[in-house]
Amino acid sequence: MEQTLNRRAASDAISDQGWRYLLGALRASVPVGSLVQATEVAARAVAACGSDADGHLRADIRSDRVVLTLQSVEQAALTARDIDLAHRLSAAVRDVGLRTEPEIGTGAPRSVQLLEIAVDALDIAAVRPFWKAVLGYTDEAGHDGPKDPIVDPVGQGPAMWFQQMDQPRPDRNRIHLDICVPHDEAPRRIEAALTAGGRLVSASRAPAFWVLADVEGNEACVTTWQGRDGLSE
Repeated sequence: MEQTLNRRAASDAISDQGWRYLLGALRASVPVGSLVQATEVAARAVAACGSDADGHLRADIRSDRVVLTLQSVEQAALTARDIDLAHRLSAAVRDVGLRTEPEIGTGAPRSVQLLEIAVDALDIAAVRPFWKAVLGYTDEAGHDGPKDPIVDPVGQGPAMWFQQMDQPRPDRNRIHLDICVPHDEAPRRIEAALTAGGRLVSASRAPAFWVLADVEGNEACVTTWQGRDGLSE
């Protein structure tokens, strides 16, 4: 089993290739002009990964882009193999005049990102089975404890994780969204949310996360990989 990489090492190794580190995975977008071209890019990506494709690569194919994600399926984490594959994929895409990019400041609808749903609970072990069953979710590889996150087994829906409450909080929402964005996208995303009528609830744990709220107090967190020493992923 290959050794996993820490956040900074992974980010530093691939940022100049247009990839961004998000929640234990690498993600990049390849802008294309048609669904036919997107399919060709995906086929080229699979060929570049070779026998490692099934165990590391996911591709979301759309008519205007292909979003590539790399992560060791077996370990649910990043390894040196994923870094190597990212470089190989970027080179393969360049060979046909395209590029891997995070879609930050390019006029794209948004940057690459990953979405999580967080549930605040007094008894995580009691509520986790319900959410696992009702969503059709499963345990993440290597994380099957009674308080661990749960994930979509086909990789389409957002992960769900559970935050320990120390006392009931009837006056605030108990479910919120975590939007994991590239570290260099976070300021832009926060500014946009504030301009749209939101407010900053807390920046005490920034740059790991900022807590924002809408005008009625419903909260969401903008998160990055930075500043997470001592925090769970």
